[in-house]
Amino acid sequence: MAAQTQNPRFAIDGRMLDRPGTGVATYAMALDDALHRLGRRVERIVDPSCGRPMRRAPIADRWLRWADAAIDRPRILKARQTEAGRRLWGRDLFRLAQVHFDLHGTLLELRSNGDPGVVHWTYPLPIRLDGWVNVYTVHDAIPMLHPELSQIDALRHRALLDAIAARADHLITVSDAARDDIVATLGCPSDRVSACPPGLEGVKPDAPLPPGLEAGRFLLAVGSVEPRKNLARLVQAWRRSCVPYPLVIAGPDGWRASEILPALEGVPGLIRMPYVERPVLLAMIASARALLFPTLAEGFGLPIIEAMQAGTPVLTSRGGATEEVAGGAALLADPHSVEDLATAIARLESETLLDRLRSAGLDRARHFTLNAFAARLDALHRRLEVA
Repeated sequence: MAAQTQNPRFAIDGRMLDRPGTGVATYAMALDDALHRLGRRVERIVDPSCGRPMRRAPIADRWLRWADAAIDRPRILKARQTEAGRRLWGRDLFRLAQVHFDLHGTLLELRSNGDPGVVHWTYPLPIRLDGWVNVYTVHDAIPMLHPELSQIDALRHRALLDAIAARADHLITVSDAARDDIVATLGCPSDRVSACPPGLEGVKPDAPLPPGLEAGRFLLAVGSVEPRKNLARLVQAWRRSCVPYPLVIAGPDGWRASEILPALEGVPGLIRMPYVERPVLLAMIASARALLFPTLAEGFGLPIIEAMQAGTPVLTSRGGATEEVAGGAALLADPHSVEDLATAIARLESETLLDRLRSAGLDRARHFTLNAFAARLDALHRRLEVA
């Protein structure tokens, strides 16, 4: 690892910062917040795309990017001081890096003036900052282990992770279950991968519920309509449970949604909300009788913690990261079994059970605050001898 000064520089990629709405973006913002809570000197690595909606580039821009990436050379970052803080700026960094990897199979090298420091890449980006300690977050191994549940190209993603693992100073991930999967899948030394679960800032909702919803009288599922979220099976289980509460599914159409939507349409008592503003979603999570999160595969499962922080009981999948994150404070069910899910949903009529889950969830949620995340991050930096 690069030698560090007494007060080393820290940097974080700005690709997903200020783009709320996804688990990866939420993680990136939590990491940025945790670094600041630790008193780190944090600089953002940015290009003009940061903070803008993600759109497909025009054809001319894509051709120029391929021509630029064909030349395998380091790119220079320029330091800029702005009102929002210090920025390390480069032209077209993040898209260029992907094209560079497709052409060369290697990471795009960046260079910056001044003393080196520690850079956190919040996602497996094919970029490396020369002379710095490069720490990459790999959220899970789902594209390789369950390619049927992910739209990510499994072969390319595996090649990318192999290239990153070969050059990274350290990999971090979001749960012990994800860490075990990554080590087993990549075959990298276990001491080079650490679990550092993220934290969330508990927010008290200040928005009203959508019309027709009554606090404590609806069940809630959140997430994109895609195979991994297991919504078709959830709907079957909810109907079989015969509970008297409507099921609200809040989330946009995702990958292969057209295959799932027919199972969600025209079902009595089922309410679909493709778009919900964040304050309203938080109010729904806090007011639901329970959050239902029977996902088929996760690296972590942020909705579990969002619900627990709000005092909402949780039903989630048995096994893997979701059971680990729930930590004994949620109702568990086999996500592949309609019968098991239906039995668990029916148990949510018990007020005694709900009271127990609320109390246990609030206790468990204390492990996933931003301060707790910052403490885990500080311990990681000390193990890596960079703080």
